[in-house]
Amino acid sequence: MSSYIPLWCKSNFSFLEGASHPDELVDEAFRQGLPVLALTDRDGVYGAVRAHVKAREVGLKLIIGSEISIDDGSTIVLLAQDRGGYANLCRLITKGRRRSEKGQSAVGWEEVCAHAVGVIALWGGVETNLDSRVCGNDGRGGRIGETHLDKVNSKLCDAFGDRLYGMIARHRCEEEEALERNWRERMKRFDIPSIAANEVLYHSPSRRRLQDVLTAIRHGVPVASCGRKLKPNAEFALKPPYAFARLFADDPAAIERTLEIAERCNFSLAEIHYRYPSEQLPGGMTSAEWLRRQVFHGARGRYGEHLPETVAAQLEKELEIIEALDYPGYFLTMWEIVEFCRANGILCQGRGSAANSVVCYCLGITAIDPVRMDLLFERFISMERAEPPDIDLDIQHGRREEVIQHVYQKYGRDRAAMVANVVRYRSRSALRDVGKALGISETALDRVAKFLSSYENVRPEVLAELGVDPTTGLHEHLLQLSNEILDFPRHLSIHPGGFLLGHEPVHDMVPIENATMAERTVIQWDKEDVEALGLFKVDLLGLGGLTQLDLCFKLLREQRGVELSMATIPARDEATFDMICKGDTVGVFQIESRAQMAMLPRLRPRNFYDLVIEISIVRPGPITGGMVHPYLRRRQGKETAAYPHPSLEPVLEKTLGVPLFQEQVMRLAMIAADYTPGEADQLRRDMAAWHRTGRMERHRERLITRMQAKGIAAEFAERVFEQIRGFGEYGFPESHAASFALIAYATAWLKCHYHAEYSCSLLNAQPMGFYTPATIVEDAKRHRVTVRSIDVQASDWDCTLECCGESAGGFAVRMGLRYVKGLGEGNWQRVEAVRRVRPFVSLADFVRRTGLDEGSLCALAEAGAFDGLGVARRNALWDVRRLVQAREQSLTMSVEEVNPDFAPLTNFEEVGWDYRRTAHSARRHPLEPLRGDLNRQGLPDAGTVATMRNGEKIHYAGLVICRQRPGTAAGVVFMTLEDETGFVNVVVWESVFQRYAVLAKTVSFLGISGKLQAEDGVVHLVAERLWEPRVELQPTSARSRDFH
Repeated sequence: MSSYIPLWCKSNFSFLEGASHPDELVDEAFRQGLPVLALTDRDGVYGAVRAHVKAREVGLKLIIGSEISIDDGSTIVLLAQDRGGYANLCRLITKGRRRSEKGQSAVGWEEVCAHAVGVIALWGGVETNLDSRVCGNDGRGGRIGETHLDKVNSKLCDAFGDRLYGMIARHRCEEEEALERNWRERMKRFDIPSIAANEVLYHSPSRRRLQDVLTAIRHGVPVASCGRKLKPNAEFALKPPYAFARLFADDPAAIERTLEIAERCNFSLAEIHYRYPSEQLPGGMTSAEWLRRQVFHGARGRYGEHLPETVAAQLEKELEIIEALDYPGYFLTMWEIVEFCRANGILCQGRGSAANSVVCYCLGITAIDPVRMDLLFERFISMERAEPPDIDLDIQHGRREEVIQHVYQKYGRDRAAMVANVVRYRSRSALRDVGKALGISETALDRVAKFLSSYENVRPEVLAELGVDPTTGLHEHLLQLSNEILDFPRHLSIHPGGFLLGHEPVHDMVPIENATMAERTVIQWDKEDVEALGLFKVDLLGLGGLTQLDLCFKLLREQRGVELSMATIPARDEATFDMICKGDTVGVFQIESRAQMAMLPRLRPRNFYDLVIEISIVRPGPITGGMVHPYLRRRQGKETAAYPHPSLEPVLEKTLGVPLFQEQVMRLAMIAADYTPGEADQLRRDMAAWHRTGRMERHRERLITRMQAKGIAAEFAERVFEQIRGFGEYGFPESHAASFALIAYATAWLKCHYHAEYSCSLLNAQPMGFYTPATIVEDAKRHRVTVRSIDVQASDWDCTLECCGESAGGFAVRMGLRYVKGLGEGNWQRVEAVRRVRPFVSLADFVRRTGLDEGSLCALAEAGAFDGLGVARRNALWDVRRLVQAREQSLTMSVEEVNPDFAPLTNFEEVGWDYRRTAHSARRHPLEPLRGDLNRQGLPDAGTVATMRNGEKIHYAGLVICRQRPGTAAGVVFMTLEDETGFVNVVVWESVFQRYAVLAKTVSFLGISGKLQAEDGVVHLVAERLWEPRVELQPTSARSRDFH
C-alpha cells in the first residue's frame, strides 16, 4: 500500500492549538504525494475556505470536518460526506457555539446523533477521555465510566451505522499501548471498524516548539509550568506515507480504511450555491420586475420624466446583466436598507464600485451620477466574472447599530449573520504573548513592544538598541518564535459591518456563533472567505464623516434656522476651494492627513473633479507607480500632456495623460489591446494580486502584442504595461474617490462658512479622523472660535454652542462632560435631571443633589468643572471629600471647619491638569506658558517657521501629534509637530530615524534640527538631528496618533 489519508488534522484555526496555516497543511500533503486531506479544526470550519482554495489550486481533494467538543469533556471527529452532511455539521457547531460563552462550545451526544445524516464519525483518540493522563491531555474532563461509554456506543451505532469508525491514534506515547488495547476490545465488542490516525497539529516537526508556546498561551501559563498539558514529542506532524505505514505496520487494514473513508466523502465547498433572499412582492411580481419598477421610478426622480437616451440605454444594459446573473434580490435588499435609513433620518451613502452603476444611482443607493462622470459599469459587475457585486453602504456611525438590528429583525437570526474578522498576531502582540510563554517579565516585554511597528517583523536590532542581547538562548527563541507566530489567528472578531444573508438558513452554509457585543452573531468566515466562495455580502459600514455632517446640519437648523443637506450645500464655492488650496483642512474628511495637506497647495483643487483626483493621488498606487510628479508638472504647465497613442487620449485626457484610476486602466486595456470588459476587470483583479501571485505576467505579452498591432510603438506599449503594473494592489476606483469627494467637499464647506458648528460637531463625532480632540480645539481657536471649558453649570454631555459676540460666527463651543475621563454618561444624566429643576448654587448643593460618588466628583474637580461655582480645583478636591463624608453621615453635626489656604494653579499647571483629566485644554496650548523660555533659546513657533526661506537651517521644538511610516516611503518617517500657532511637518530619513529611534518613538515634546524645504506654499523641516528640549517644566500633551 502506497498511501493513506490523514483524517484528523487541525490548523492554526483551532485557535492557539494547531501550529500550521491551512494552506501549509495542504501544500505539505500534496508535496508528500497524499491524494486527500481532511481538515478537522476544533468546533469550527474557520480555515476550511483557505484550505479549499489551496487544494483546488494544487489539485488535492479536501474533506471538510471538525473535532466536536462534547459536554462530558470528550470529543469526536465528524466528516461531511455530502452537502446535507455539511449542513448538519454546521448546524451542530452552531448549537454548541450559540449556547456557550465566546470561544467555547459543547454539545450533547443526543445532538451529535440527531445530526448524523450525511456525516462520518471517527470516535477515539486521546480526548475520548478514557484516560486523561495519556499524551498530553490538557484536562478538559475526567475519566469517563464504562457504563457511560456503553450508552454512548449504542447511541452512535444506532445513529451512524456503518458510518461510525473507531479511531486508533498513535503518537509513540508510553501510555498509548494500554489505551489502544482497551479501545480495540470495545470496537470489537460493538463491531465497529477501526481506522489508523495521528492527531496532526502542524505540517512539519519544526513547528513543535511553536505548538508548545501556543499551548502555554492558551492556558495562560509559561511553557515551563505547562507540564503534561504539552504534547510529549514531535509525532503530531503530518507524516509521509512511508512513516505512517511503518507506524501501523501491524494493522494495514486500519490504514486501508482511511482510503475507504476518503472515497465516501465527496462534499466540496464548491457545492455551496447561493441565492439571495427573495421576498413577498406586490402583485405577485418577480424580483426582477419589482427592481425594474423601482429603478425607473428613481430614474425619473434623478433625471426628470423624459430620460436621456444614454441613461435609458445604460439602465437597460445594467438590468439585463443583473437579471441574467440573478442578482435582483441583492439590489432590492440594499434599496430597502437605504429606504429604512431615509425613513428614520439616518444619513447613509453607497460607495466603492457600486457608484459605477446607474441602477444604484437611481435606487438612491449612491450619490454619484455614473453617466455624467462616464464611469465603467464593468468595474462593478461583468458577465464574464459572474461574481456577486460588492456594495458598501456608509452609515453615520452613531446610528449604524439601528440599521444592523433592523437587518436582524427583517431576515431573522437564522438568515442573517455578520461576517467575521480574524484578529491575527502582529509584532507587538506576538512579542508579548510569546515572551510571557517563555517566562520573560511583562515589564521588559512592554519596553521592547513600544519600539515595534505592528506591521513588521521583530528585528534583532530593536532588542539590541534597548540593551537586550538577541543572540542569547532565551532572546533568540523569543525572536524566532515571535516571527514564526506572525499572521497566526489569535481570535475571532467581527467585521465592521459585513452581513451574510441567505434564502436558506445561513447556518446550513457556515456555523454561526455569538459575537462579543450583545445582540450580535457572527459567522466563522471572514471577508476573504466569503469572496472566495462567491457569496453575497452586504457591507453596512460606520462612517464618522457622515455622523459629523448629520450633527452639523442639526446644529445649523437649531441655532440658525438654516436647512442644509449634502445635496443642497452650494457647489463650486470659491472661498471653500481657497481654504482647501491653503491646506487648511484639519478634520476635513479624506483630505486632512499630513500628506493630503502637503499635496493641496501643489494640486490646488478648484472644482469637484479636482477633489476626486486629490483623494486618489495621495495613495500608494500612484506614488509607487511614479504618477504623482508627472501629473503635478502637467497640471502646473511645466510639462505637456503626452499620450501613448491618439486612441488613448479620451481615456487619459481628464488626468492629463497619467492613469490614476482603476477604471482608466480597464478602459486602456479595452481600447489599446481589445480586451473585453470582463477581461479588463480580470486584469484589474490580477493587478491587485500581482505581488502575491505573479498573475500580471500572463497579461504582458497579450497587452504588448495587441497594442503593437494597433500601431502603438513597442516602447510606449512597455511603458503602459509598467504603469499598469505599478498600480499594484493600491489602485483606487474613480467611483470610490468621487463618493468620498462629496463628503470631503461638504465638510470643507461647513468648516469654511460655519466653523463653530463644524468644530462642535467634529468633537461630538469623535473618535474619528487623524487628529485628537486637543488638536481640533486648537484649530478652532486659531480660526477665532472661542472654546469654553467644561463647567457643571453650562456643559451638556456633548459639546454645545453658546451665543458669543467675540467668537467667529457669533457662537462659542462649550466643551462637553463626555471629555472628562472617569465620568460616565449615567453620571451626566443624574446631573442633567437635577440641574433642569434649578441651577446649582454651590459645590455643596451639587454634591448633595446629584448624589455622585467621590470618584466622579474628584474627576470633575480635577477637570476644573466647578470653576463656575467659584471653587478652584485644589479647594474643590478638598471640599468634595469632606462633603461626601457629610452626605453619608446619618447624624448631622454643625462643626465649623477651616479650609486650608491652597496656592492657585499656575497657567502651566492648569493646562497639565486639563490634559490629564480631559486630554485637551480650552484655556491654552501646553506650549503657550513656555513660549518665553523657548524664544530665549532661539526656538521659533510654527507660524514663524512657515515664513522662513527654503534651505534655511533651523532648530524647532513642538509637541508630536502624529507619526507616519508609509510602506511606500522606503523607511522614511513623517511627523507632525504642533505648538500654539500651528503645525510643522517633519521628514525623518531612515538613517536619521535609526540613529534617534528611541527619541523618535517615545518623546512627545521633541526638538528637531534640520533644513527647511519650502516650495509651492508647502514647508517641510528635513530632520538632521533629534533632541529633547531643555525646559524647566515638561509640558503635558495628548497621545500622538501614529499610522503605518
